[in-house]
Amino acid sequence: MKPARPKRKRLRSQSADQLPRLNATAIDQIEARIGYSFKSKDLLHIAFTHSSALAGQDVGKYSNQRMEFLGDRVLGLVIAERLYQRRPTEREGALAPRLNRFVNKGACAEAFRHLDFGQFILLGISEQKADGQHKKSILGDACEALIGAVYLDGGLKPARILIEKAWLPQFGNSAERLKDPKTLLQEVAQARDLALPIYREVSRTGPDHALEFVMAVDLDSIGSVEASGTSKQAAERAAARMMLDQMDLKNDS
Repeated sequence: MKPARPKRKRLRSQSADQLPRLNATAIDQIEARIGYSFKSKDLLHIAFTHSSALAGQDVGKYSNQRMEFLGDRVLGLVIAERLYQRRPTEREGALAPRLNRFVNKGACAEAFRHLDFGQFILLGISEQKADGQHKKSILGDACEALIGAVYLDGGLKPARILIEKAWLPQFGNSAERLKDPKTLLQEVAQARDLALPIYREVSRTGPDHALEFVMAVDLDSIGSVEASGTSKQAAERAAARMMLDQMDLKNDS
């Protein structure tokens, strides 16, 4: 009589059979959009599996959490390499805020939206009801996990190609469209060990219902610029944008 299969192994096999999986159509569409065909489809399944989709299974093994960790490092390397090559005269203090803008969770989520991959993320019922496929954190994590999956399956070259495709709109955007210019100017000043920008009102003209403000921003060792706007806030943003232009921080590609 053939001995019974150990209970622990039976449960493990059953659990694996119940893992969430992408269907063949989804796999074809994903691979077509990134221009890469996976040798191991299991890596692709894991990259798109959110922890909420795993009921009792090993989250560390079957969700995209660990893969996200790896993809984040690959993304950082590729973006850092790109900035290093394209901005040979910039110092580390200027490169650091640029890097941060391209590798943060919001940038990753935007890259995933550009590929229209949110629809493929495998979610649990609770996250489906909570519109999880549109959440920045879930999209960003899945994007990093996909980068990690491509890297594991094919190496750095296809991972770099994926990043170039997914981040193309962001590479083409100017700094002020990626982030509020006042916030960006403050980050750049801190990265360069400069005093924080100081904003001051130069003048206000016109009737109360149609005022025009002129605001100046002073930045230690850089100088001062003035800009106008229909409110103090608008004029300050315009002045910060002009200061960024003066510091050659407008174009990020």
